[in-house]
Amino acid sequence: MADDAPPRLGEPRDARPASVPPRAGASPVIDPPRAAKKSGSGGISTARMALLFTVMLVTAAGNTAMQSVMPSIGTALQVSDVWISLAYSWSALLWVACAPIWARRSDRRGRKAMMTLGLFGFVLSMALCGLVLWAGLAGWLTAFWALLAFAAARSLYGGFGSAAPPAVQAYVASRTPRAERTNALSLIASSFGLGTVIGPALAPLMVLPFLGLGLTGPFICFAALGLAAIVVLRRGLPNDEPQFAARGRAAPYTSGAGAPHEDADGQESDDEEDDDEPGPGDTAAAARLSWFDPRLRPWVVAGLLGGHAQAMILGVSGFLVLDRMDLRATPELGAGPVGLVLMAGAIATLLAQWGLIPRFRLGPRAATLSGILVAAFGTAILAAAGTLHTIALGFAIASLGFGLYRPGTTAGTSLAVSRAEQGQASGVVASVAGACYIYAPALGVWLYNIDDWLGFGLIIALCFAVFAHGWRGLQADRDLTRTA
Repeated sequence: MADDAPPRLGEPRDARPASVPPRAGASPVIDPPRAAKKSGSGGISTARMALLFTVMLVTAAGNTAMQSVMPSIGTALQVSDVWISLAYSWSALLWVACAPIWARRSDRRGRKAMMTLGLFGFVLSMALCGLVLWAGLAGWLTAFWALLAFAAARSLYGGFGSAAPPAVQAYVASRTPRAERTNALSLIASSFGLGTVIGPALAPLMVLPFLGLGLTGPFICFAALGLAAIVVLRRGLPNDEPQFAARGRAAPYTSGAGAPHEDADGQESDDEEDDDEPGPGDTAAAARLSWFDPRLRPWVVAGLLGGHAQAMILGVSGFLVLDRMDLRATPELGAGPVGLVLMAGAIATLLAQWGLIPRFRLGPRAATLSGILVAAFGTAILAAAGTLHTIALGFAIASLGFGLYRPGTTAGTSLAVSRAEQGQASGVVASVAGACYIYAPALGVWLYNIDDWLGFGLIIALCFAVFAHGWRGLQADRDLTRTA
């Protein structure tokens, strides 16, 4: 992928990187006014990055707040732990199917429109989930029908909420130079980490018995915050809906494998185009990506294996706290300790994404391999933990590892393809992430209920499988980040 490629369809001219690598024999040209407006994230202004950060932050905080109260709600409804975990499966399956569709649609309709749609899906899902669970806790619905209605309402997030993350990732990736891509995507990923701090921290405060909401209070409160985020997004982010039809050849520089054609010096070739219109590097010219694309396959495999491990540990952690803190008889007291453990993990994730990755300038392969080993070590500590302190410590170390691993696989997927394919690549990333939550949390909880070490043993085995696969199959960082 060339950093001097023409802007994609619908991309504002001022969104191009401030400094463009020169062609052979040409002098570098830097636009000082544009350069002055850009932040260290590699070409996106601080204000716009804050808006994107907010979109991801609200959804992450709402989802982790829900995770911190769902074990207590399930216990209060006298529903088996496995069924609580399975209630997310249909939503995750829809996410896998819909995320690539929305990602491709964002190439045609603009990233802002898909971010808005995703937030609407989140708001509607949270409000309806809170309503049906409140009806179940109040005795208006049986536990079976309450859980079934919860799964149906949650599917709105899988179907429509999946539009936002690919749009955010594509927006950042298509406006960020290759050498800065891991840091920029890590910053966006860290919004999830910060959300997982804020969500569990606020969830106990949102349990509002005086309003009759009880454990369902966080659902309603975060639905309201989602509405506020929509207003901020619509007012603050410039419209990027494409204004021109694609022009140029259908596939101007596509090889038989679907990869951009490169000149002898390794620089992706493109034709000189008028900046006012999309050039031949436009997304419409890119072949449709799949999970099995040779460039993506190593990163997809790593994402699936490690993602299943991460989904399992998240599914088990809340029930682990209830069991080892002996809170099954008083589930209303469980939101605080569960939230504390999730907060410890979230802070560790932020340490990885705000501190370690930029400080040591970790590339995708280095972040993936080092992170997955740290995650395996933290999982072993969590499996043996018997107090709240050691549970939080183990979960924090595991989260530190996954906080390195997840941005690594995301950036690796992005860097493996051309700039014109960033929308589709972000759809693949989101689809892979959703696939990990179809059955993995329920499987982890089921094995945990049989024997603690069965569940945790499988998580550790998956982590080592990622390391073995990545050591042999993932492309070297110096090759991924090379611009010429």
